[in-house]
Amino acid sequence: MNSPADLPFLPFARPDIGPAEIDAVSAAMRSGWVTTGPKTKEFEQAFTAFLGGGGLQSIAVNSATAGLHLALEALGIGPGDEVIAPTLTFTATVEVVRYLGADPVLVDVDPVTLNIDPAKVRAAITPRTKAIMPVHYGGLACDMDAILAIAKEHHLKVVEDAAHALPTTWRGTLVGQLQSDVTVFSFYANKTITTGEGGMAVTHDPALAQRMRTMRLHGMSRDAFDRFTSKTPAWYYEVIAPGFKYNMTDVAAAMGVEQLARLPQFVQRRQALANRYHEQLAPLPLNLPANAPQGDIHAWHLYVIRLRADAPLGRDEAIQALSDRGIGTSVHYVPLHRHPYWRDRYQLTPEMFPQADAAYQAMISIPLFTAMGDSDQDRVIAALHEVLG
Repeated sequence: MNSPADLPFLPFARPDIGPAEIDAVSAAMRSGWVTTGPKTKEFEQAFTAFLGGGGLQSIAVNSATAGLHLALEALGIGPGDEVIAPTLTFTATVEVVRYLGADPVLVDVDPVTLNIDPAKVRAAITPRTKAIMPVHYGGLACDMDAILAIAKEHHLKVVEDAAHALPTTWRGTLVGQLQSDVTVFSFYANKTITTGEGGMAVTHDPALAQRMRTMRLHGMSRDAFDRFTSKTPAWYYEVIAPGFKYNMTDVAAAMGVEQLARLPQFVQRRQALANRYHEQLAPLPLNLPANAPQGDIHAWHLYVIRLRADAPLGRDEAIQALSDRGIGTSVHYVPLHRHPYWRDRYQLTPEMFPQADAAYQAMISIPLFTAMGDSDQDRVIAALHEVLG
């Protein structure tokens, strides 16, 4: 039997790309449409259909960060405004608030789900508050009933950061079909589907959809696909606002169409891997991630374990010990209040976010990806038992 040192390093994540994606990308490149064109429109339509339609509109972009920026811009967020978001997230969630000259207001998370704590949201509201940005951490839905109720009571907008949450449900409804203003998904390399780089903003509001479409491509009144496929002279367009360069390419969209078709299989595999981790890691001194409520779907983008106080070694030592055994890991996330920019600009301290800070100091994201075989998972489980048992 091979020793861990003889086996290849197992990464924390790896995209699951097969012949269908490779063929689709090749076909897109041969078609002559390599930027935003028919394949992007097909992907948008397929994504809307996957989420159930019902008046939903999907706007493909080159990253979830771009989608979040477009969403806040379309909602009129600007200088002097405040947007409430959790500290336990990637910086992209709130950097887009600063792009617009507004200020993020960071709040703590629930100690079990690691999602934004609605009570902390309510306590953070001021006359300057204009929006709430919940993040569905790891693929588990936030308490959207509470968040939407707070937003309605205080006349606030809601933009869901659903970078982890395809296809997550809340009380039986897919994230993307809830009553928020805009929901934004990510298709980065380690997400539940990937286009390499890419994202999708979805909304039921036609005016918001139109604004985001216009602003994703320089504020032009017509995109390239429209200009080169309509009977109106191709050269003519109007710039109606100083927009951005956020469009998705057809090469990426071709990959996305095929990945979306495989998503039901991907979800089943992620759930199976998560279930096996739950069972095999239960004896160890760990707090395991929360499951979705009965009847709901957890996307299982991440599987985040937290070392208990009775663990034989600390988080950093455990990460090193796993690495020594050929197991890749990550940490999601160093909370924003610990990063110099956010810490110093807003005078943030760990004591202001006790739940997120305690979680950070104990957490390790262990490998969970659909291209991962049972033998790969066996290695992770065995290594964790060796290190923590």
